[in-house]
Amino acid sequence: MRHLKQKYRTAQIIMTESEFLHYSDRLFAHIEDQLENSGADFDCESRGNVLNIDAPDGSQIVINRHTPNQELWIAAKSGGYHFALQDGAWVAGRDGSKFFAVLGSVLSSAAGESVVIEALPVSA
Repeated sequence: MRHLKQKYRTAQIIMTESEFLHYSDRLFAHIEDQLENSGADFDCESRGNVLNIDAPDGSQIVINRHTPNQELWIAAKSGGYHFALQDGAWVAGRDGSKFFAVLGSVLSSAAGESVVIEALPVSA
């Protein structure tokens, strides 16, 4: 099983490391901008591979880029998610959920109101 999982991950890496880092930097800035314009009271801090989001309910949402596997991770009260790029979308390996849908859901839950983060295309 481990061998198949590793093979699956390797097959999903379609960007160079430089392209992944550039995209994830843009993603962190995009999320910060979207939250700033949302009207909800979120505080964001980006440091290296991690974007920390302090939510209005006192919880923290952590978005992490995992460069070796080219994955985006979300950690929130509701749990942790790992997303790999598949057909132009970031998809969770455990249940097929999409990155921006999960992010919107955890942010909305923490804010007590609807929060939508528009998808950032990979090829921009």
